[in-house]
Amino acid sequence: MKDGNKKGLFALILLAVSAIWGGAFVIMKDALDRIDVNSFLSWRFTIATVLLVLLKPKVLTQINRKFLLKGALVGTFLGSGYIFQSFGLTLTSVAKTGFITGLYVVLTPVLGALVLKKRIATLQWFSVALATAGLLLLSFKGLHVGLGEFLVFLSAIVFAAHIIALGEWSSGMDTYALTVVQLGTCAVITTIAGLKSGLHTPPDSGVWWAIIFCSVFATAIAFIFQTWAQSFMAATTVAVILTMEVVFAAAFGIAVSHESLTTKTAVGGLMVIVAMYSIIYSESKELKVNTVAK
Repeated sequence: MKDGNKKGLFALILLAVSAIWGGAFVIMKDALDRIDVNSFLSWRFTIATVLLVLLKPKVLTQINRKFLLKGALVGTFLGSGYIFQSFGLTLTSVAKTGFITGLYVVLTPVLGALVLKKRIATLQWFSVALATAGLLLLSFKGLHVGLGEFLVFLSAIVFAAHIIALGEWSSGMDTYALTVVQLGTCAVITTIAGLKSGLHTPPDSGVWWAIIFCSVFATAIAFIFQTWAQSFMAATTVAVILTMEVVFAAAFGIAVSHESLTTKTAVGGLMVIVAMYSIIYSESKELKVNTVAK
């Protein structure tokens, strides 16, 4: 398969991941009214990790010390991000949580430029700005910065670090094994975080189904796809495409939860979609320039 076609395939894969995560928002919303966040996350990541190991037990033989250290660090970023986000969510609105979390689209290229000295093209910065403006229209309602907003902002920083670290280390490493280590680390972190208040068993079948969906589709499958795609795509490109999660969440909310479609929501969603196509075009253009240069 040609490199250009590969980029298109990986963009579609990340778009599918965004759709799964967007749908998970709607599914989790009702479940989290009946079980605490830490217990939900602990069950989610533990089941996902166990499932992946059971499907491919030999994966454990591929995990050496170096692999474990890198995978655990990536998983620590991911698990910490979910914990900060979840605690912040209990102190602020879902809309603000969605927007502030989406700021990883800005933080990813900024951290990449500061820490790794990555060059970010002008069109990519435009895509980042457009996606951020779209997220603002989709999610933000009023300006107030309290502890909840601050915790969610910390989650955005850590999620950006996760995307950058995954982009740096996923190339040349076994995708399946790296996903197992990441999710296993998340399971340990979220379980420890929940010990203080106590871990609880899901109270009914509805919560169990929500956990199973999130474990299988929104965690095991989604992170395998993300890890695989990031071994071929730039971190900034991945960050912009994944902002489609907010668009899908809004779409599922309208279709399933019968939420109203406002002009602001429609325009915001369109801006994120344009930003996604813009950054994919930028990366394909850069790939052609590099190919010609060779």
